[in-house]
Amino acid sequence: MEGGNSLNLQLQQLPLATAAVSVQPHTDSFSYKENLIGALLAIFGHLVSSIALNLQKYSHIRLAGSKDPRAYFKTKTWWCGLFLLVLGELGVFSSYAFAPLSLIVPLSAVSVIASAIIGIIFIKEKWKPKDFLRRYVLSFVGCGLAIVGTYLLITFGPNSHEKMTAENITRHLVSWPFLLYMLVEIIIFCLLLYFYKEKNANYIVVILLLVALLGSMTVVTVKAVAGMIVVSIQGNLQLDYPIFYIMLVCMIATALFQATFLAQASQLYDSSQIASIGYILSTTAAITAGATFYLDFTGEDVLHICMFVLGCLIAFLGVFLITRNRKKSVPFEPYISMDAMPGMQNMHDKGIAVQPDLKASFSYGALENNDNMPEIYTPATLPIVQEQHGSKGVSAPPYRVLEHSKKE
Repeated sequence: MEGGNSLNLQLQQLPLATAAVSVQPHTDSFSYKENLIGALLAIFGHLVSSIALNLQKYSHIRLAGSKDPRAYFKTKTWWCGLFLLVLGELGVFSSYAFAPLSLIVPLSAVSVIASAIIGIIFIKEKWKPKDFLRRYVLSFVGCGLAIVGTYLLITFGPNSHEKMTAENITRHLVSWPFLLYMLVEIIIFCLLLYFYKEKNANYIVVILLLVALLGSMTVVTVKAVAGMIVVSIQGNLQLDYPIFYIMLVCMIATALFQATFLAQASQLYDSSQIASIGYILSTTAAITAGATFYLDFTGEDVLHICMFVLGCLIAFLGVFLITRNRKKSVPFEPYISMDAMPGMQNMHDKGIAVQPDLKASFSYGALENNDNMPEIYTPATLPIVQEQHGSKGVSAPPYRVLEHSKKE
């Protein structure tokens, strides 16, 4: 009897165990589907945002090169760019609610790829095929590497999913790994800010590290806000919890300070350097924050983690090659046009403008003198004496150059 009872218990427990095992593959497939939805939304958002920014830039350039008195916000092109920009940012914002943070952040390389392709398409210069390939070989290689890195990121990205409820976010917020990470980040941020403000350490790495540390908190709060909004839409209201508004305020504040430091960096350094170095630092800081706050890589095997890191490195290299190929902006240098001076006879046959050499002079139009160092910054004078005509038949030169010494 005991053997029969034990056999009946085993038979009764067998369907339960089988049912429990059969649910797991469905959950995994659903989580991979969420990863794909989030990745596609992020790619779509970055692609549309890149097109929007280029449309707005085209609107500004077109107005600057024409005599159109209209302001930029009165053109259809600028408003079309603004609409696409809002649409793209909404796509990126909603992607954080579906896929893990560590998967969405590196996909911002799509915007760099799109900007490079758009820049090549709209080039006005005519190139021979050999010159074109030689000029843009780094861009082509960089785009290829960035696409390969993006594919590896999507394929081997983390697969951790949990509902962004107020209870889960509060539990992550007070966990000791995130508190330790926040302590280290605050110390590093204060040290960098001290050297930047007090010691005038205006290095690009210092400024972009400040941006990256702020950006890591921005993406953490963005995922929390977007996830709680999606959960509320699904029927479980989360907008009446204080943690939602705390995350919302932190998201807005960190984004504003991040934009301030980016504006300061754009005034000091080239945009290509900011794009490449900023992408690498911001992505690294955001992945670290996602791994400590949301525990993105919990349960992942070593192979998936190594392939994900490899995808990040390949994407970093691709973005670096794309931005390295951009032309550096040439600063404006004033020049002297002799034909623009009234009453002065042109010194050139074809009226070519004279460009002064400003490499060792702080005086406009000064000439270099190698005899004495202080005299380098002293402008040379050229006295002109008008002579009266002696007779009507004899023509005299309109001016006469007098020799002068250095004392004069």
